[in-house]
Amino acid sequence: MWSASIPHRILILGTAAAVAAGLTVMPVTTSVGPHTADVRLTGSEAVGSPLGGGTALILGPSGVPTPPQSYADLADELYLQPHGFTGDLEILTTPERLFFNRAESRIEGAQILTSAITQQIAGGQVSAENPVVVFGYSQSAGFSGMTMEQLQDQGVSSDLVRFMLVGNAFAPTGGIWTSLGLYPPTPDNLYPSDVYTLEYDGFASFPRYPLNLLSSLNAFMGIFTQHLAYLNLDADQINNAVLLPGSADLTGESLTNYYMIPAQTLPLLSPLLLLPVIGEPLYDLLEPVTRILVNLGYGNISDGWYPGPANEPAPLGLFPTDLDWSAVQQALIDGVQQGFQNAISGLFQPWSDLMPLAEATPFDFADVVSAITAAFAG
Repeated sequence: MWSASIPHRILILGTAAAVAAGLTVMPVTTSVGPHTADVRLTGSEAVGSPLGGGTALILGPSGVPTPPQSYADLADELYLQPHGFTGDLEILTTPERLFFNRAESRIEGAQILTSAITQQIAGGQVSAENPVVVFGYSQSAGFSGMTMEQLQDQGVSSDLVRFMLVGNAFAPTGGIWTSLGLYPPTPDNLYPSDVYTLEYDGFASFPRYPLNLLSSLNAFMGIFTQHLAYLNLDADQINNAVLLPGSADLTGESLTNYYMIPAQTLPLLSPLLLLPVIGEPLYDLLEPVTRILVNLGYGNISDGWYPGPANEPAPLGLFPTDLDWSAVQQALIDGVQQGFQNAISGLFQPWSDLMPLAEATPFDFADVVSAITAAFAG
């Protein structure tokens, strides 16, 4: 599929080019809307409160300037209602350009969003109990950070606006553009925010150690399998998201909670699942070891995200330096055995007589012979 000899620089540039949505951040000086008293909330006092019954502004991702009603309804059902939102949805049209004038698209999008928020506030129906809620996805999640800065410059109080962001390429940890050191991250201390990321999303959960080519290629595949999937998840996946270190509810500081949604499949191996008959057993065989090797690109063996605080930028590095390599070795050995057992279990699932192949511990040739003999005897 992809050659392991691709140089690191080409890999990074290729990934960046594939993100035609660019998410370029530039300062905006345009002032719009009313000036209000500057009130700052702290920690979980702000983030943990219900989203209320006001208006939610629903923004689309790159290439979708005006989301359909079905998109807005899914955003509401999956992300807003679980956080206590009971109000009305308003679809907001923003440029969301894919290829040309990307910087202008971000600037225009931030200006449109800022104007829409301040107009809501000027209408007199916005309060701390019923704030303006913003749902941003991909490109619109990225320029929401610009809007936060504009609102702060205008003195809009922290308790009047809430942000729900998914697939944010400007997340402090894992956001591809912040990881590359090209642009600053989305602020975590200006307005209460909840940020959701899918594990292995190549835009929002980029590996910290991209010289691990398996990890980088997996992230590239995750652009297609993960980044596009935020509204295709089920409620249980989102409800079971992991609250990451550095979140406001854990630290009592900042105004942002960061959630990681664990991946059900490994993007790098997901094409195998398209193969008839042998695809799933082959995936099962390779997945445990491959996942460990991929996770090493994030600095650990268990998760596809950086284990440090999610609100602190984590620049790219060459190799992880604080791993217990004996634990890595043992995990790989266990992964080989687990993969073999998973593959056999899936391959012979219809024939219960062969299940000893999958259940044998440790798995050795004698178990294979005994199971096959028992299956075909008499």
